[in-house]
Parts: sequence; structure tokens; C-alpha cells
Amino acid sequence: MAEPRPPRPAFLGDDAFATLVRLALDEDGVAHDLTARGLVPEDGRGIAEVRMKADGVVAGLPLLLPESPLMRAFPSVTAEFLIDEGAPVRTGDIAARLRGTGRELLGLERTLLNFLQRMSGIATETARYVSAAQGTRARIMETRKTVPGHRALDKYAVRVGGGHNHRMGLHDAVLVKENHLAFAGDIRSPDAVRRAVATLRASSPPGSPIEIEVETLDQFDAALAAGCDIVMLDDMDARDHVEAVRRRDAAGSPMQLEVSGGVTLDRVAAIAARGVDRISVGALTHSVRALDIALDIVPAP
Repeated sequence: MAEPRPPRPAFLGDDAFATLVRLALDEDGVAHDLTARGLVPEDGRGIAEVRMKADGVVAGLPLLLPESPLMRAFPSVTAEFLIDEGAPVRTGDIAARLRGTGRELLGLERTLLNFLQRMSGIATETARYVSAAQGTRARIMETRKTVPGHRALDKYAVRVGGGHNHRMGLHDAVLVKENHLAFAGDIRSPDAVRRAVATLRASSPPGSPIEIEVETLDQFDAALAAGCDIVMLDDMDARDHVEAVRRRDAAGSPMQLEVSGGVTLDRVAAIAARGVDRISVGALTHSVRALDIALDIVPAP
């Protein structure tokens, strides 16, 4: 049986990720490890196991690929993968086995676990939401509520957990929110919705999807008539969700409906069952509960 090998996500080659790794290692003072220098022989070698201490979904194993900036900082360390990226894991499972000098394994330990625990926590929580919405048309998506510098990793972890990505930033999609509508007139006015959509159709690159956030069915009707590609139903109640779906379907529109605001795990199945297409959940990334993972190191024989 072939050894599991994680995918190579695009962020591994990004200068931003390389910078993030350098900042993390500098922050930890890896180059000046007083304890390891005092107790671990310079030529001493070790074996380390990435051990799961909680049930969940593992994410972040590509950080151990040879081309990862994190691994390039520790050239003696090599990784053997024992579990597939995105696999469900149980307490006690070993995801990977590392070999290298003792000093480099100890230098790698904390930074690696900081990344793995956060990413696996995101993937685990995403998988819970995806499971709750199973059997419906709704896709689970994150938002831009990420830790600065970690967005590419956070959004990758959402995909590993079975979710889908919302826009990466302000540059790659049009999303009109309440604060934008303030510049187009009364923020709750259907006229402001119509004006905003018309202006953006004229000013955006051809083919750019336009999404708009609405808070009332009157605003929704204006967005539907204007031919928006996606409408975000923000903080609207269940009856409004159902009615928006009915009106969209009655019009024969291909417009996608997204629910946002106050989405929790115990509510997501009911929301998904209303016929919406997308459910965005800020808690996937802004309230991460790290998955408990350990790196157990022993001297090599």
C-alpha cells in the first residue's frame, strides 16, 4: 500500500507564507534554544511522532513536505506520512513520523504544532457543519474573519473539512454590505440596492459576480429584479429565508441565496433545509478551538 502523501496547496509557494514561518520561528527564538543547546548533543538524532490527542479531522500535514518553508528551516528533518490529509482521526492515532537531529526536532516542535492544531481545529469544526447540512443543497463557507497572516491557511483548512471558500479578500469578488449602501442612500432602501448594483455592473470587470447583503424582503426583491448573482440574507428569520427561496424559484432566477449571521451548529441543519445555497459561518475561523496534537520525541537508537 502506498504511503499517504498530502496535497501541495498553493500557499506553500507563497512569499507570504514563507514570511509567516520566519516570523513564527523568530518569535520562538529557535536559533537560540538555551535548553536544547545545553542538553541535546549537536550530533544527537531523534524520532518524533505527530500524535493525535483528540478525535477530529487532521489538516496541515503539507507543512511537512520537503518544499515547505517550515521544513526548509530544518534541513535534517524528514517526514513519513501515516494518515491522509483530511482523514478523520481518533485519539492516539499517529499522523506522521519525523526523523532528524534532536535540536532541529525540538526547534520545529512548537511552531509545527501551533499551525497543525489551529488548522485541524478549523477542519474539524467545518466537518461538523458540513455533516449537519448533509442531504441539502447548502454549502458551508467561511468568512474573512481570520487571524491576520493566516488567511490562506485558514481557508485551506476549511476546504480540508469539506467546506467551500468565500472570497479571499476585497480584491477578488464584489460584495455590497450595509456600510457600502450607506454611500448609495438609505441603507435599508430598495432604491439603494438598485443603484449600487447598477453602478457596480458598469464599473466592475466583465463577468464579475455581484453579491449584495440584504436585511429585508423589499431589498431582496430589488436585488432579484436587478439580476444579482448572489444575495446574502443577513440576520433574517426563518420565514424570510423560506419566502426568499420561494420568490427566487418563482422568478426562475439562477441567483444563489446565502444565509449569514447567527449561524450555529445546532441551527445549521434547519437553515440548510430551507433551500438556500450557501451558509457562511464566521465561527469556523474566528472562534477556533485548537485540536489537541502532540509531538513526542525520543532519541534515535
